[in-house]
Amino acid sequence: MDRPAPSPYPRLVLRELEVGDVPAVHGVYGSEAVTEHLSFTPRSLPEVQGIVERSMASALVVPRQEHALAVVERATGALVGFGRLALDPHQQRAATVGFALRRESWGVGYGRETVGLLLALAFRDLDLHRVWAARAPLNTASARTLLAAGFTEEGLIRGHVHVRGSWRDSVTYGILREEWEALSPR
Repeated sequence: MDRPAPSPYPRLVLRELEVGDVPAVHGVYGSEAVTEHLSFTPRSLPEVQGIVERSMASALVVPRQEHALAVVERATGALVGFGRLALDPHQQRAATVGFALRRESWGVGYGRETVGLLLALAFRDLDLHRVWAARAPLNTASARTLLAAGFTEEGLIRGHVHVRGSWRDSVTYGILREEWEALSPR
């Protein structure tokens, strides 16, 4: 009997968000450290509850336009982050991707695994052609993560995000299906 190949992302899984995830998601989106380079400031518990509810509702829309998912440790079931893949209405078979992890989960490669799982969803499950991402110019950890996942830096969107009282640029990255296939383990 053939055994399935081991997952190239053995520590993490993505799953749909649940109402009970609100406190754990607040541990991500309510954190000043985690949101420092994101496009918004820390969210309150009621705001996070709204995010989780909207994410759960978006999972029921047909055709589905957004996958806002819990990033969970496979071994413990603990929610360590939030991943999002949203179809881009301005590009054919394309999506944008983003993620945020609890501060306690930084520095152990979970970002790379999260992006890998989101890319597998995009290319393997949804048959997309292109995925793109944007990061704050000072978020060098995100730059390393995206490059390690196979993205190519594509450019700068000037004055892209208004956060913390001023406009901030975004550095953009992209990866094509054939690039991902050349890098992804079978």
